[in-house]
Amino acid sequence: MMSRPAVHPVEAPPMTIPAPRVRMKDLQGMPGTLGSLVLRLCQFVFALVSICVMVTTSDFPSVTAFSYLVAAVGLQIIWSLVLAIADVYAILVKRSFRNAAVVSLFVIGDGITSTLTFAAACASAGITVLISNDLDKCKVNHCTRFMSATAMAFLSWFAASPSFFLNFWSLASP
Repeated sequence: MMSRPAVHPVEAPPMTIPAPRVRMKDLQGMPGTLGSLVLRLCQFVFALVSICVMVTTSDFPSVTAFSYLVAAVGLQIIWSLVLAIADVYAILVKRSFRNAAVVSLFVIGDGITSTLTFAAACASAGITVLISNDLDKCKVNHCTRFMSATAMAFLSWFAASPSFFLNFWSLASP
């Protein structure tokens, strides 16, 4: 008996072509979008109202927490205004921010300003509760103005937090 060589067909390995990198669609609120501009303007307006209400009282400098609130929302005003201008530019030239270094700067700045604003609002809320509820000295102080300024600072923080998280997400996504 004679043996015959067995030939089995072998398939060629599939050609692997790297799939093109698909960029994540710009979600509203990410840098350079209309949603981001709206969030920045909300941060700016709420912080501006907070600082205006606080500085119209004559005795805010006597309490450190209120001075801290004025400083924190002052920084929030500057930061929000600068980034609102950057968002307006990006919208006008129809580009979004994809540079990792620029978005990293946005993330760090948003993280710092939102943390400072939140801490200042919490400290001011504590002092306001102390003055109004515990000491019952609202008649000689500007409790309603302090409460209003503190509420506006919290609203500014509520608008700053989505900016931070969306910028961070934009940075982390490929």
